[in-house]
Amino acid sequence: MNNGYYQNPVFPGTTISDNIDLNKNLISNTQDIQTNFESITRDQSYIENVLKLNKGKKAKYYLTIPSSKEGEDKVFEGILEQAGSDHIIVSNPNNGEWYLIPIIYLNYVTFEENINFFKNLS
Repeated sequence: MNNGYYQNPVFPGTTISDNIDLNKNLISNTQDIQTNFESITRDQSYIENVLKLNKGKKAKYYLTIPSSKEGEDKVFEGILEQAGSDHIIVSNPNNGEWYLIPIIYLNYVTFEENINFFKNLS
């Protein structure tokens, strides 16, 4: 048909139909790897990731700042604008102030509504 030219790889001890099945398994395995990766990603609920999923929500941010002149414990209240690996940015609509808060001082956060803690991967 093709004058004897080589077209498809045939592994020793297999037939062309066996190789087609191998390709189907390869696609199936690739999909399984993607599903497992998404599961691992979904399970990584680091503070930064949880905060990013809740941008725009009002919350209270409880901090301990060891070298503060006004006392060590502080509470900031406002809307979560941004979250990074080492900071969060909060705006306070009551007084118009914006806060850049290093996460190293953050103890915990309370939200006034339900929070998102897993990224929707669908």
